[in-house]
Amino acid sequence: MTEVFDKDELKKLYRPASDSSGEDNGQVTIIGGSSLFHGAPVFALKVASRIVDMVFFASPEKSVGMVAEKMKSKLSSFIWVPWEDIGAYIQKSEAVLIGPGFMRFGSESTPEESRNHMNHEEGKESREITENLLKKFPQKRWVIDAGSLQVMDADWIPKGAIVTPNKKEFELLFKNELKNLNGIYHLSRKERVGVVREVAQKYDCVVIFKGPEAIVCSSSSSVIIEGGNAGLTKGGTGDVLAGLAAALFAKNDAFLAACAASYVIKAAADELYQKVGIYYNSDDLADKVPETLFSIINQP
Repeated sequence: MTEVFDKDELKKLYRPASDSSGEDNGQVTIIGGSSLFHGAPVFALKVASRIVDMVFFASPEKSVGMVAEKMKSKLSSFIWVPWEDIGAYIQKSEAVLIGPGFMRFGSESTPEESRNHMNHEEGKESREITENLLKKFPQKRWVIDAGSLQVMDADWIPKGAIVTPNKKEFELLFKNELKNLNGIYHLSRKERVGVVREVAQKYDCVVIFKGPEAIVCSSSSSVIIEGGNAGLTKGGTGDVLAGLAAALFAKNDAFLAACAASYVIKAAADELYQKVGIYYNSDDLADKVPETLFSIINQP
């Protein structure tokens, strides 16, 4: 039987030494954004910048760069990286997040039946960038999220990576494993865990299957993450999760980073719920995460 995650595991997370200096405590690169989704990578970098020493941010979309430059007047804790230099910053980072804000198809006006990334230039670009970077830097600690999950093939997943699919993304990415199951959400909890564990073992990765009850599986372990509330259905909360996972992955093993990120996001959401119910947004969540994490790891 799969166990429920024990929050005391968070006390195993890496903590900076009192005599540490700059760059000792993690560097992360975040890659994402598109002409339609400017804000998604911003939520990720906002939370990651509170965990690690440095966050580098790059996007193939020039308009995202303009937004980033304007944003630096309010949030200075990241470095905007020119797209042509992305390889060098991936090399120097411990963990890399790819996908938040990447597009699968050309426009929200695209008819549902035509929403195939292979038919749209921006979807093709997302796919090409994702494939190129994952295959060029397979040794990096990758967190793969959102748009990248919707356009990539599962066999591109580097060994040891963290993938963060919601239901739709899981069914797109692992369609071959689900072809005889007619989806995943009609399955019982035990069956869902079994399917998530199966793909984690097959691709030697860590899967955070997001939902009201999250499932985190590696090739050898699996846990249920309880908690959270309906406020987490709002846009951007998954980007906060991905940013936190990448930041924690910089200095922790993949399974602990994935479990901790999923648990802390739900715990932060529950703390917000005590004050404002479901009436919070992803900025509120990103702001709450450091306080929640600090409180949990310092409990006696």
